[in-house]
Amino acid sequence: MASRRIAQSSVNWAALAERVPPNQKANLAAFKTKSDKYLRSVVANPETAPKIDWAFYKKNVPVAGMVDKFQKAYEALQIPYPADNVTKLVEAQEKEVQQEIAKFVKDSEARIVDYQSQIGSLKALLPFDQMTMEDFKDSFPEQALDPINRPTFWPHTPEEQEPGAPNAEPHH
Repeated sequence: MASRRIAQSSVNWAALAERVPPNQKANLAAFKTKSDKYLRSVVANPETAPKIDWAFYKKNVPVAGMVDKFQKAYEALQIPYPADNVTKLVEAQEKEVQQEIAKFVKDSEARIVDYQSQIGSLKALLPFDQMTMEDFKDSFPEQALDPINRPTFWPHTPEEQEPGAPNAEPHH
């Protein structure tokens, strides 16, 4: 496998910074600094190993066969590029997340329709500052005071009602 040279960072730091919450900006800055440091150390080294003048060493090294042995070992040296065994996992995870996002968007659109209908019904009501107690009872029968069918004690909150009364809520 031919080696791939990294010339510059493939991370869009500006787009990433937009998505990071304010309390995590320092962590992102530290991560970017580390990433830039690693990138600089990679770029500082040559892409290929330096060429060695084997003829010079053969002429100047007195031990017979030593330079030939080193040359053979040096030329046989192959440093493989690391195998990519994570991209498939990330792509699978991305597909899962995309499905979750699509489901969330679909559910959100259904909630939006429901909420818009609720807003429509609230807008159709008589404004609260113009509403009488009878209008309120007609619009919100479960919340309105009903002294005949559901008598309550002042201040008419569930905590102040007697246990077992028709309008009292059970105490936990």
